Amino acid sequence: MSRSGSSAGSVRHRIEQGVLCSLAGAGICVSVADILGLVDGMDTRTLSKVTLLILGGVTLFLVVEIHGLKALDDVKDQVTRLDASVNQQLSKLDMDALARELREEHFGGVVRAYPRFPDDRFAEFLDAAREEVTILQTWIPNLDLFQEKLAQALVQREVRLRVLLLKPSSPVADLRYRALARDPALSEDVRANVEHCLATFAALVRRLPESCCPRVEVRVYNSLPSLAVYKADERYLVSSFLHGRLAIHSSQTEIEGRDTAMGRQVQEELNTLWDIGLPVQLPDWRDSPHL
Repeated sequence: MSRSGSSAGSVRHRIEQGVLCSLAGAGICVSVADILGLVDGMDTRTLSKVTLLILGGVTLFLVVEIHGLKALDDVKDQVTRLDASVNQQLSKLDMDALARELREEHFGGVVRAYPRFPDDRFAEFLDAAREEVTILQTWIPNLDLFQEKLAQALVQREVRLRVLLLKPSSPVADLRYRALARDPALSEDVRANVEHCLATFAALVRRLPESCCPRVEVRVYNSLPSLAVYKADERYLVSSFLHGRLAIHSSQTEIEGRDTAMGRQVQEELNTLWDIGLPVQLPDWRDSPHL
């Protein structure tokens, strides 16, 4: 409160005290006059005027103070609403903390399962990513669905993108082709699909600002695929490579937290494959000696 506001409040307080003292003094004087019998000699009209004067003063004081009383009611209502809001937020925080603790203790970080890859859910992960996006696949069949969101994360939030793909010339590519060929509708050319992904990432790097390019890293691995992993910061979508089915068409497990039991295992697998992976030169990926 400013000094002028404080001074005005003090003056008002003194005026109110003076009015109250005057009213109280008038009441005492009338009472004493009545005891001494002085009121008996007063004209009825005069006595009525004195009474009305006292009542009018009291009424005026109440009218002046009613605004202050209303302000107190408003303050009370605001405090009540604030208290309810704070309690609600604290309750929510407590529930979130409890849910997180239960997930870590009893489910190893597993949040939920999906019958197939949840494109919308991963899009939400990409929108919220602030540090790193990592993808482990043989090739990425659904890359076209979210490559724009990857570009936005790289440019707008400066995330790091790490991608692990199966080496196109690896003998494992033929093994995966045979596993998928159990379903005649999935006679996929694994090598061609991997190369399509590499070309897509090369095109992505070409249109990114130069400052973003070092944060895009693609490696190829020559090993049996273990898990398909789509990771954004602390959230993972994990599936397996089944015979006769693409990984994105298999059931998916959502995991939250790299320090949870499941999160640690998946992260260790990512780190292992990243260490043995061979870097791909982007955007001129065909010049990479490892392909």
